[in-house]
Amino acid sequence: MKRKVRLGLVGVASGCALLLAGCGGGDSDDQKAKPTKSSASGESQGAPTESNAPAEDAVLATAKDGDITVTVTSANRDAGGFVTLTGSLTNNGAKAWYAEDWQSAETELAGNGVSMAGASLVDEEGKKRYLVLRDTNGRCLCTKFSRVAAGDTKDWYAQFPAPPEGSTEVKFQVGSMPPATVQLSAGE
Repeated sequence: MKRKVRLGLVGVASGCALLLAGCGGGDSDDQKAKPTKSSASGESQGAPTESNAPAEDAVLATAKDGDITVTVTSANRDAGGFVTLTGSLTNNGAKAWYAEDWQSAETELAGNGVSMAGASLVDEEGKKRYLVLRDTNGRCLCTKFSRVAAGDTKDWYAQFPAPPEGSTEVKFQVGSMPPATVQLSAGE
């Protein structure tokens, strides 16, 4: 009886080895599984990633406050009557950065935590300020940050009501960053 069990186990082990060898597929680098990044920072999953970030020459505006640099790479009017800004945030400092002063003072947006919820667009010509849009549950239509580690760059987006068609230039501001002048494009 023991002999039959041993032979059976040897047969199962041999079959598994053949099965695994048949599934190997080789050792070339381009066939190895590439690791994927998961976002544990609470950022929106639809936000652009570093691998498809716009080229540096696409910078529309830059604002700097201490070790933090915010870059705007697109400002598109959309057919639905809103403007979407995208860009990147870089922490050039030696320690992690938390965007506490970027939170919105609006009660409805208080639950958004550290995010772009406190950002605004100012149409100086029309003398009007536009705040970040939110969904029906009070969540901002913007990127949320948990923290930005020293040396890291994070992509961001924020959506605002669109200024009138005649307004082509707005000032973007968030937190203690100085306002950055941005030209609006017609969108897609």
